[in-house]
Amino acid sequence: MKQKLVLIGNGMAGIRTIEELLKLDESANYEITVFGEEPHTNYNRILLSPVLAGEQKFDDIILNPPEWYNDNGITLHSGDPVTEIDRIHNRVVTASGISMEYDRLIIATGSRPFMLPIPGADLDGVLGFRDIEDVEKMLEVANSHNKAVVIGGGLLGLEAANALMKQGMQVSVVHLMNSLMENQLDMPAADLLKTSLEEKGLNFLLEKNTKEITGSNRVTGITFTDGEHLEADLVIMAVGIRPNIDLAKTSGIHCERGILVSDTMQTFDPSIYAVGECVQHRDVCYGLVAPLFEQAKVCANHLANLGYGRYEGSVTSSKLKVTGIELFSAGNFLGDDDSDDIIYRDPGAGVYKKLVIKDGRIDGAVLYGDTIDGAWYFQLMREGTDISSLRDNLLFGQAHLGDSGHGGEKQAMAMSDDAQVCDCNGVCKGDIIKAITTKGLFSLDEVKAHTKAAASCGSCTGLVEQILESTVGGDYSTPEHRPICQCSDFSHDQVRDAIRQQRLIDMASVFQALEWRNTDGCHTCRPAINYYLISTWPEEAKDDSQSRFVNERVHGNIQKDGSFSVIPRIWGGKTTPDELRAIADAAEKFNVGEVNITGGQRINMLGVQKEDLPAMWAFLNERGLVSGHAYGKALRTVKTCVGSTWCRFGTQDSTTLGIALEKMTWGSWMPHKFKMAVSGCPRNCAEATIKDFGVVAIDSGWELHIGGNGGVKVRATDMLCRVTSEEEVMEYCAAFIQIYREKARYLERTAPWVERVGLNYVKERILDDAEGRKALAERFYLSQRIAQFDPWAKLVQDAESHGFTPIKIIEAPIEDQREVAAS
Repeated sequence: MKQKLVLIGNGMAGIRTIEELLKLDESANYEITVFGEEPHTNYNRILLSPVLAGEQKFDDIILNPPEWYNDNGITLHSGDPVTEIDRIHNRVVTASGISMEYDRLIIATGSRPFMLPIPGADLDGVLGFRDIEDVEKMLEVANSHNKAVVIGGGLLGLEAANALMKQGMQVSVVHLMNSLMENQLDMPAADLLKTSLEEKGLNFLLEKNTKEITGSNRVTGITFTDGEHLEADLVIMAVGIRPNIDLAKTSGIHCERGILVSDTMQTFDPSIYAVGECVQHRDVCYGLVAPLFEQAKVCANHLANLGYGRYEGSVTSSKLKVTGIELFSAGNFLGDDDSDDIIYRDPGAGVYKKLVIKDGRIDGAVLYGDTIDGAWYFQLMREGTDISSLRDNLLFGQAHLGDSGHGGEKQAMAMSDDAQVCDCNGVCKGDIIKAITTKGLFSLDEVKAHTKAAASCGSCTGLVEQILESTVGGDYSTPEHRPICQCSDFSHDQVRDAIRQQRLIDMASVFQALEWRNTDGCHTCRPAINYYLISTWPEEAKDDSQSRFVNERVHGNIQKDGSFSVIPRIWGGKTTPDELRAIADAAEKFNVGEVNITGGQRINMLGVQKEDLPAMWAFLNERGLVSGHAYGKALRTVKTCVGSTWCRFGTQDSTTLGIALEKMTWGSWMPHKFKMAVSGCPRNCAEATIKDFGVVAIDSGWELHIGGNGGVKVRATDMLCRVTSEEEVMEYCAAFIQIYREKARYLERTAPWVERVGLNYVKERILDDAEGRKALAERFYLSQRIAQFDPWAKLVQDAESHGFTPIKIIEAPIEDQREVAAS
């Protein structure tokens, strides 16, 4: 007869215990029942910040859907918390009145956010940041209010602040200490972090002690002990967590700060176990997920009656998941009188590394800006490896250590099987290898599905791919061969080749010829196939507007309140009174909420209702203004400076060249957005070296740069070459764009594309092969032959004065070029 196992708490630690138990005891000797306080299945709390930022939806962070519980014979009572543990009769009672007996009980009640005991803490608009309900309330406030204050400059507070800023709120972070994340960072790293977040738009008030939260029914601000007052529509308290032990205490289970457990995760009642943030083990309470998963594995070991598992505590590490910031911290990063610090600092590159060495071993680490060796340092620290022989080059990472440091091997291969690869889900290298070999996995998506490694924040994706590649060798499904989506096994390149070789001209033909599993496709494959069709067969394939993103369909950027922004094109930033008057008239006529100047030298009209967009564009078109494609997978902007026309440092006429480039390339649909810039001198005021195609003036002519990106992951351009004339600039630009359009995959920016194919490949096609370059440029000029808007007379005349006609994309195969030209 099966024993009854009851789990109190449907969170990450408790459910991980059940998952580990199922691995060890697949015969299912337990009848398992789970009681959860929240009305949801198990979800990943680590990813609440991306949900708050609008980058993911709640469904994206579900770890175990209802089917998982059913498939494993687990009874789930969600939204029904346990209110009583009757230890005498071995039963639990829930809020709804359910009474359930148990043979073994697991308490995994987690923690509660600590709310400062100050006046006003109970006002509407004062929230913690702990569960999806908190996130939903924050999003509701963000949709109708503007100012947010986050109290607490730790890991959780900064993630909340960054996410609220992405929702359009003005965010101030209030912190009692004089540096951010003092539990994870030393002062130099904290200063770098603060500077970086300030550049993103966050405001910081350090060494501030909150006295009270003001307001009558809902919050209006906070007041500090020094008398300063700060307005606020939303206050988030992220000052720490407290183990949720109320139920355990009222049941007579011995507690101090948390529920006291032994190394077998048993409480003082041998039939009751406890895991997670509610636990106190050897005087330590853990708030990071990795230790909780280690506890889960030990607890499952004893529930399966194996009896050899022991939890002896955890060495922890932290990685900040604020967009664009690479940060790693572990161990005793501050050091002490008996330790040595090895430090590398490059402020210009935004890199800081510190290793704390004690008795010939790594005792702590802080990495900022370059965290690639964080997992390796953490492994060395956990295993207590003597690094004395590696010390001279240790700070430069594995790649610089030679044979003694496995420098010839990839990072993942030097890791032991019990080294943790995925911190979010507690997955070790050995777990991944076992899943690959026993289940026959060959792709990253398969590994994600079976192990959950790389399925959360994604920071370990590179390591997982290395493990895949080394384990399955030539059978590894590399990015080049990954399916375009779940509807098919064909990759982007294979789909594109089939469209050309089989002369497929519509989506239905593609789905039929390639035996698509979903006959209508999906939101992932349809936009890509639509691009490949219209770029390959522009004369025959019909652009399917419903396969485009909404921003492209309506020529406007959707905003968080559901309205749209409209951005007419301003050639090179040069405008006329007539154009400005037309924009002003449109703003008044269509009740524009706000007008601002963009970083791309254009005028942005915000707050336009969707139903007004067709009439507004017709109004602007009649006055000679066309779309700036701020929404499109196309040319966005060509940023310029005033160059030699006005600037005393200018060496060339950057404005005229920038306008000519913009008029040449405008209207070209591409795999992704495309930005250019022309700087009039090496001072580079137009920031040409972080654009997809950048031009920098020098005394002898122009430098051409490619593959830059100034977004979340900044990438400086690679210099392609130097040329002496504007005509060469135009030809080389046309050739580069055309080869990018022909070879890149849909939604692949030039930066990762150049890294993938290699700079040498681009140079061979454009620099080393003059005839090939001219052929690419010719195909580009041919591709600009179909008009996109009606009001073209003046624009075409202006463009032709520079020798170019701005028209729509064509990307016919080489063998069809003469036929297209003749037509």
